[in-house]
Amino acid sequence: MDNRLKKEKDFEKVFKKGQRAFSDTVTLYYLPADDFKVGFAVSKKHGKSVKRNRIKRLLRESFRSFKLKDTQNFFFVIIPKVKEEYRLDLFKRDMNYIFRKIKVL
Repeated sequence: MDNRLKKEKDFEKVFKKGQRAFSDTVTLYYLPADDFKVGFAVSKKHGKSVKRNRIKRLLRESFRSFKLKDTQNFFFVIIPKVKEEYRLDLFKRDMNYIFRKIKVL
């Protein structure tokens, strides 16, 4: 995925000026922008690095499965909620719900 949100100032901009949408397993921050980028923020509350990296892999894979409208450019930051178990099907279901809610699908 080459559309990654990497810079700390971009993350801060999305957190401060962006809007939020919630589901059972993820929180989505989004901000209209000039181009399309996505970032994932998994805090140390979720566990050690092995578990955090697995969560990020699951989030990236579930995000890849969606074909978002090309005409809408956003910065997205996806944050998982702290749970006992993280599954790909739950992330896909909740991302589908959020993207339909904010009308980008």
